[in-house]
Amino acid sequence: MAMAAVSIRDVAELAGVSVGTVSNVLNRPDLVSPTTRDRVQTAIAELGFIRNESARQLRAGRSRTVGLVVLDVANPFFTDVARGVEDTANAAGLAVILCNSDEKSSKEDAYLELLEEQRVKGILITPADGISDRLDHLRRRGTPVVLLDQRSTRRDQCSVSVDDALGGELAVSHLIEYGHRRLAFVGGPVAISQVADRLRGARIAMDRLGQDSELLVLSTAGLNVQAGRTAAQELIALPKSRRPTAAFCANDLLALGMLQELTRHSVRVPNDVAIVGYDDIDFAAAAAIPLSSVSQPRHQLGRAAAELLIEETADGGRHKHQQLVFEPELVVRESSAFRRRARTIA
Repeated sequence: MAMAAVSIRDVAELAGVSVGTVSNVLNRPDLVSPTTRDRVQTAIAELGFIRNESARQLRAGRSRTVGLVVLDVANPFFTDVARGVEDTANAAGLAVILCNSDEKSSKEDAYLELLEEQRVKGILITPADGISDRLDHLRRRGTPVVLLDQRSTRRDQCSVSVDDALGGELAVSHLIEYGHRRLAFVGGPVAISQVADRLRGARIAMDRLGQDSELLVLSTAGLNVQAGRTAAQELIALPKSRRPTAAFCANDLLALGMLQELTRHSVRVPNDVAIVGYDDIDFAAAAAIPLSSVSQPRHQLGRAAAELLIEETADGGRHKHQQLVFEPELVVRESSAFRRRARTIA
């Protein structure tokens, strides 16, 4: 038979004080004398009392938690971003509820509804498909929302992002510098703004070559290793006369999947096909053929976004909204540089 939960009244009775005094010990201990405070804490320990945080949050109107909604928790990029968020939130006395949308707007909406029910202080989110009605609804009802890894087009909303168009331009300009004229862009869905921006940057670089260049877009259903393998199979199936000699992938997981599949089919990297990824996750440098990649300040992105959210929850209407944009860097390794010494292009 289950034991009944210990109540605040049980603690008050054992300590010989009022319920109000126990409440003060839990919430405003400076109002209680040290002797009484020790007596109440002893009773709490003896009874094994655990405060009802949900009830406290309901009375206060907001919890001590923030929500973090990412596209794919399995992607090491978001793991590093989440660490930046958690470090900053923890220092401010806040906990983080991590939600994985799997790049699906329906799953994202379900998590946003759950976070609102939990009365979170605010939400950090990498949207799956732009600004949804649910996000607008949350903001209208007073829940701060900061866009993470996506730039806001609104002056009244904070965001932290990277100039992904510049990143795409850096990657493709590097491949062009090494003599490539037939290139592939690998990534999708293009509804994800980061993918669209990286493709746009790739096209900017290709347009400078004029009619002597060709960019083949290999759309993927996701941004994972398996999608990269599938894209590599599509590339291998092309006649050699039409096959791109280089590929720029929208993230490193795609690039690593391509690298695996090309190697399995004895397609040499970078001699036959050069590859550049995006994010510069730890696995990029550790690959059998170290992967060139566009680097993003992952931990810094998470930290900056959390700082903006905390400021907004503290200052309310006086908060000055900011749209922070970081610049990416291209880290060149063996997958695209024909075994030349690696270097960094800012």
